[in-house]
Amino acid sequence: MKILMFGRGVIATMYGWALERAGHDVEFYVRPGRTAAYGEAIDLDLLDARRRVWGQRVVQKWPVRYREALEPDHDFDLIVLSVPHHRLAEATAFLSPRVGQATVLVFGNIWTEPLAAIGALPVDQIAWGFPQAGGGFGADGVLRGALLPSVIFGTFGQPPTEREQAVRQAFREAGLRLKEQPDFRGWLWVHFVSDAGLFSQGLRLGSLSKLAGATGDLREGLLAGRELLPLLKARGVDLRRHRGGVLPFRAPTWLTAPALAWLLAHFAPARVNFEAHSDPEAEEPREICRDTLAEARRLGVAVPRLEAAEPSFAREVTG
Repeated sequence: MKILMFGRGVIATMYGWALERAGHDVEFYVRPGRTAAYGEAIDLDLLDARRRVWGQRVVQKWPVRYREALEPDHDFDLIVLSVPHHRLAEATAFLSPRVGQATVLVFGNIWTEPLAAIGALPVDQIAWGFPQAGGGFGADGVLRGALLPSVIFGTFGQPPTEREQAVRQAFREAGLRLKEQPDFRGWLWVHFVSDAGLFSQGLRLGSLSKLAGATGDLREGLLAGRELLPLLKARGVDLRRHRGGVLPFRAPTWLTAPALAWLLAHFAPARVNFEAHSDPEAEEPREICRDTLAEARRLGVAVPRLEAAEPSFAREVTG
């Protein structure tokens, strides 16, 4: 399969690497002028947990191919679109007149209605998924992160189309186990507020990486997530369909907070993922918290812990 990774972000790079190793033809679309800045290879320091529970370390200089233009008559079979949720509208506006015959995998956080989030992209050319990997580029340009053994794919009450099945097969060939979410809208929103709860406390500390091993702050993050469950109900999510996703927030925090702290301290893939989120200037965690709080206020849902953390993610007022 000929695959275009949209951008050179963490997720695009990690899954692009895995897909290329499985024999697929992978390129990256980057903004004009970025190719020269990025150079011919990406330095990787990954924990690959696809075949070993505790992960296998991969340190590699990976040669990659970039393109700075995309014409509508391209011959890509798949475009993987994994961008921060607040950049999705800009990305879909760019891709809509250039999508050609490719399937577009929307592969990240969404807080609006999914079908509205894709803008003018043709619905029958869309596949939906969510990564199970994470990390960050360090100041030295090295991508440090962890690639977990599974990946999420979703539908909206209908079986996957032929296009969606082809995308799933490509990821299966890359050694990833597929997890299906038939109520993907609800799943996305549960994940979004889960992020908001933990991010609110990570931002208060300075970055998400500082939550690793901090039992008290993890407890506050879990409680912040619990306070957001009524917001999901107010948006029409049937939480009974997502018991696994909301269990960490409903369970007693005297149990879940120490367990999560232990996991982040002792389970290398989770620890590497958290520790790599060390950029205090990262915008996406702030945008997630802002958008969640704005929706809670719009719907009149009380979220005291998220509100208390607002100074750490509020936009600076200039002038």
